[in-house]
Amino acid sequence: MNLLVTGANGFLGSALCATLFREGHAVRAVVRFRSTRGAVVETVGVGSIGAETNWLVVLEGVEVVIHLAARVHVMHDKTDDPLAEFRAANVEATLNLALQAAAVGVRRFVFISSVKVNGESTSPGRAFTEVDPPNPQDAYGQSKYEAEQGLRLISADTGMEVVIIRPPLVYGPGVKANFAALMRAVQRGWPLPMGTITHNRRSLVGLDNLVDLIMTCIVHPAAANQTFLASDGGDLSTTALVRSLARAAGVSACLLPVPVWVLRIAAALLGKGAAVQRLCGSLQVDISKARDLLGWVPPVSVDEGLRRAVAKMGNNEKTI
Repeated sequence: MNLLVTGANGFLGSALCATLFREGHAVRAVVRFRSTRGAVVETVGVGSIGAETNWLVVLEGVEVVIHLAARVHVMHDKTDDPLAEFRAANVEATLNLALQAAAVGVRRFVFISSVKVNGESTSPGRAFTEVDPPNPQDAYGQSKYEAEQGLRLISADTGMEVVIIRPPLVYGPGVKANFAALMRAVQRGWPLPMGTITHNRRSLVGLDNLVDLIMTCIVHPAAANQTFLASDGGDLSTTALVRSLARAAGVSACLLPVPVWVLRIAAALLGKGAAVQRLCGSLQVDISKARDLLGWVPPVSVDEGLRRAVAKMGNNEKTI
């Protein structure tokens, strides 16, 4: 097929484009600034993506759009109006692309949303599903929810199929930010105060698994106009995650048995309550819909996914 991928040089986009190329698809990779270095697909630079971007030439002959480009979650957003910034990048830009795609006859539009549309946490043993009422808690989640709503309206008006995928935290080779920092700390044997966080459960999705789900949603007839949650299918407590990372790195986990209540008090005093809530709380997703409707099973186990991520980080550090 002829495919258009936005955000093609990002963490997910790079992996997806490489897989699409190996599978024999004609891929038009949209990036902010065009570069031919290491390119295996047709690369198109469009500058900043917004409500005024003209996509018509880029969309010529395209059958499926996979829209990855977004303003991502910002931990300490300093903008005057974060919601306005997220809406411009994640709602207005997305709907502008979708309208032009529908106008030129694109058959399917695959949108990578976020589990943050569902909310920030789940009760123990109660996983999010696609039919749960949306409950975004921050500007990023709200913008993704509004984009989903707009895409459904465009689909209803034009007949273009829309597929929405809501992943939780994505990890894998080349992951950055907090997950990379945690892997680095585990590899170096640093003491971590996470030895008692054993009762929570968190869903993650490995890069290879998310790419595989996207590949399925590109072609599967039953994916049309559906929303899917994504995960590895095996949830971990924070303590178990650290131990799994240590096994993947071939080191011993240095976990301090600090009581959870002590962590919460310390975090509140330091203004880090939200961060500790993510460490101690649960966020689980149910992928039964993808299993049942698409026959999709995550091809890579959690342990193997973590091993691949840690191996890549180890290789990177050796070259520094």
